[in-house]
Amino acid sequence: MIAFSGMYAAWRHVFKLDPDRAISDEALERICLSGTDGILVGGSSGVTFDNTVELLSRIRRYEVPCALELTGADSAVPGFDGYFVPTVLNAGRTDWLVGRQVEALAEYGAFMPWELAASQAYLILNGECTAAKVTEARTQLTADEVLAYALVADRLWRVPVIYMEYSGTYGDMALVRQVRDRLAQARLFYGGGIATPEQARAAAESAHTIVVGNVIYSDLAAALATVDAAKPEACAGDIA
Repeated sequence: MIAFSGMYAAWRHVFKLDPDRAISDEALERICLSGTDGILVGGSSGVTFDNTVELLSRIRRYEVPCALELTGADSAVPGFDGYFVPTVLNAGRTDWLVGRQVEALAEYGAFMPWELAASQAYLILNGECTAAKVTEARTQLTADEVLAYALVADRLWRVPVIYMEYSGTYGDMALVRQVRDRLAQARLFYGGGIATPEQARAAAESAHTIVVGNVIYSDLAAALATVDAAKPEACAGDIA
């Protein structure tokens, strides 16, 4: 069995599904059979044990790898291929930097499959998105500050995954590329506003892994078109 770190290190394109948002069986089948490298399950609000279990059971009809963002004790569901434990680097509320992780592990730490777990450092850069409001993230950052946050996570904390989150809007690809080029060991995930093949291709040339989420629920055909656009042969940049 491939290690979780080896699994996500090979991801170029990932679909993100929110347990608190409805998706039909037909749409889910098309997502899971699309050729995407993986499914990431998580959300900023309304995520519960029950709706996470229900979504996982439906995804498990297919062979696509599936990981959970473990944002709290309520969503600690066994059976995923891996678990990302997020921290928000620029959170205004310190419990999103370390407190919620402690809360979850105090209850479930003895049962945590550590070989399937990886730390995930978020940089939330759209102040209007739900994640920014929930975490009270400080989103008005200069490029130098964004790079500094990334270096703290990459060089000092040795976090394996850094996630630049522009949820709801398409981000600054030049800045995303700058961050990626400065990383020594972390893999850079990018998510936010990807709704066309052109946006997917540009994001895939700038980050190691792109995450496509919201467009799934508004335009499934557009979401599916992002898969091929993120493949190496479609990208001019070296994103190995």
